[in-house]
Amino acid sequence: MKKEDVISLILYIIILAGAVIFGLGILQPHFQYSSFDKGIFYALYIFGAVAASVLTCSIIFELGHILGAKLGGYKILSVCILHLLFYKDDKKLKVKFSSYDGLTGETKILPKSEKSNPRGYLLIGTLVATLFVVTCFILFYLNKDYKNYQGDVGYFFLTMGLVAIIIVIYNILPFKLDSLNDGYRMAMVSNPKNREAFNELLRVEYEISQGNQDVEIKTFTELTNFTASLNMNKLYIALDKENYEEALELVEIVLNNEQTVSRKVYRRAFAMKIFLYYLLKSREEANQFVLDNVSIELKKEILSDSHSLVSIRSYILIEGLTDASKSECLLAIGNVNKAYKSTPKERREKEGKLYNKVIDIVDAEHPKWNFQDFKLVFEEGKTK
Repeated sequence: MKKEDVISLILYIIILAGAVIFGLGILQPHFQYSSFDKGIFYALYIFGAVAASVLTCSIIFELGHILGAKLGGYKILSVCILHLLFYKDDKKLKVKFSSYDGLTGETKILPKSEKSNPRGYLLIGTLVATLFVVTCFILFYLNKDYKNYQGDVGYFFLTMGLVAIIIVIYNILPFKLDSLNDGYRMAMVSNPKNREAFNELLRVEYEISQGNQDVEIKTFTELTNFTASLNMNKLYIALDKENYEEALELVEIVLNNEQTVSRKVYRRAFAMKIFLYYLLKSREEANQFVLDNVSIELKKEILSDSHSLVSIRSYILIEGLTDASKSECLLAIGNVNKAYKSTPKERREKEGKLYNKVIDIVDAEHPKWNFQDFKLVFEEGKTK
């Protein structure tokens, strides 16, 4: 399980526990004097409050994104609110159902210039949603002491306010979660280098969505984790074109910034360098590079990175060609299916084919190991 999945799971457990406490400690006593005298009607009343809050917050956040984007110098490409996508085609507003990357919606934007600033885009929705929460609690306070329909109005707003708080907290957490949130992106773009890369990524994603597969990506030389990830996008384009020399140059940029990127980013870049060395250099040069630069501790790190096909490929090459250890290769191969599923869908088949290339290399060196049985088989974009 990836780190963002673990954090998200913990957050959902906390939310569930809070919901149980709220239900037993506040709603259950209120039900005794509510005007809804049957459980089914009271349940529908609470469900209505939850749905109203989710819908209201969804609209607030996307309107905030729109306003912030306009103020920051961006073009609005599309707005998605709870799977309802609004976009323009031939200058006509159209609507369709669509998926999105976010908790309640997503507004896609495009920078108009290098000076476009995403702060408003990421902040305004949260600020307005916070005002909505305060309004809900004020309305609850004004109505909470009435034991009739007016009291039900108060608890309706209390439920809306609590649901809105959960959505706001999820949105402002400065962590990468299972859905893209503004807090994570805000923490990221607080660094001016990342802000430039954020705009560059928006531009590149837009170009690709328009069918431009040869889009030029800016290379960043002073790296953070985010700018390194953008460089890696360019690296993968080089890999797809089998331009391994350019890919190696991009890897070296990451390795030259060891102090400013995370250990995971550095380790995967180093693993990629090992892979590229075996493609570009002679077998003797590649083996000597491994012997001179890969310690036992680093090998353990690479093996433990079981969610990464990059690391798995590297480990198989090290153990297959340098150490000639079939059992160690099999340890890495045992993680392939898990790593494949953890790979973004758009890169799975390409990463899988690079893994198959490594299997071919090792199998040619050790034909008696019968490693061909461990290759991934692709069929209509899927693996089996």
